[in-house]
Amino acid sequence: MTSNTRVVVIGAGLAGVRLARRLGELGVSAVLVGDEEHTPYNRVLLAEVLAGRYAPEVIALPTPERLTRGRAVHIDRAERQVHFADGSVIAYDTLVLATGSNPVLPPLRGLFGPDRHELPEGVHAFRTMDDCLGLSKAVRPDTRAVVIGGGLLGVSAARALAERGAQVMLAQQGERLMERQLDPSASKLVLRHLKNLGVEVHTESRVRGVRCLDGAVRSVEMADGYALDADLVVLACGVHPRVGLARDAGLAVHKGVIVDDELRTSDPRIRAIGDCAQHDGNVYGLAAPALEQADVLAELLAGTDSGTDSAGAPAGYTGTRALTRLTLASGTPLDLAAFGEHTPLPGDDVIQLTDATRGTYRKVVVRDDRLVGGVLVGELGTVGALARAWEGAEPLPSDGAPLLHLLTNDGGS
Repeated sequence: MTSNTRVVVIGAGLAGVRLARRLGELGVSAVLVGDEEHTPYNRVLLAEVLAGRYAPEVIALPTPERLTRGRAVHIDRAERQVHFADGSVIAYDTLVLATGSNPVLPPLRGLFGPDRHELPEGVHAFRTMDDCLGLSKAVRPDTRAVVIGGGLLGVSAARALAERGAQVMLAQQGERLMERQLDPSASKLVLRHLKNLGVEVHTESRVRGVRCLDGAVRSVEMADGYALDADLVVLACGVHPRVGLARDAGLAVHKGVIVDDELRTSDPRIRAIGDCAQHDGNVYGLAAPALEQADVLAELLAGTDSGTDSAGAPAGYTGTRALTRLTLASGTPLDLAAFGEHTPLPGDDVIQLTDATRGTYRKVVVRDDRLVGGVLVGELGTVGALARAWEGAEPLPSDGAPLLHLLTNDGGS
């Protein structure tokens, strides 16, 4: 690809910004288009902004030179053009979709109406900087806040609101918090952490609707008829890939925009990375895979027609062994990490260390002398070494001593 080839990147999140910057470093000019008014920012750190630990500018990303504001509404694949809501058009030789994901808005009674398509006053998603700033403006000491969803996002939001002095209730439909990432013992530690902050947690509780008065939320109605009084409601029910633009353009879409190992969509002129992309059946929805995809695609777009990277080796994306990490440093710290398969199969070996006083928990699963997964809560000095051992997938020494050292080498439990 020559330096004057026009690369257009739609989406100014982590993946899009990383790609545009890497392309610039490799001598390929790219136009980055974002639809938010704010300077591109690290979405992972929004909870710290909500908690009041960081100002919005602290989580800003280094902005590439060629950043354009606009909302893409149509891709003309025949003419290789992107049309925007303001009537402008940008031509491309290669188009990259880094459109990210949208929050899931559950079908709750009272959330929307026949003539109302906006969320009621006091009801917020928690996905964008505008969501974060809206919540920050609305929360006051003793505000009654209900967080719907007990996954990673819901735990982060509940913790941040509690740090701001709100009276927080969290409603989780599942049996325990963060059940996708954590095992039962680790979930209990997260539950204890939230309770110590004053958060009232309701598990196995299905929300049926919201009750509003004069357009503003007043309570959250549970399936058992119980009502939680609320001045503020946060919808933290997950996200789904933002694929409308791709689907309307006729690209192959399943859960996300389907891409191959070169991150090409069903149209070879269009690539996709980040939360909107589906590779080998996986939609990751995490920062690390998005950044890795951006780095790989930058090498591919800057490389030769033979499909090699800058070192001459075969290039391509083969998937990411994703580690989930949550580090919230304000107030009472909460640190946790989970990777791989932390639920053992018959015949697996499990090493588990717990210190209830310090609130630390470490568990790893070994299968056929290889580390296949783990969960850690509190004092994460060991996580880097454990993650490297997991990513390397090399056989562990049979005496187990090095693995035990990895679990305790920071002087922890």
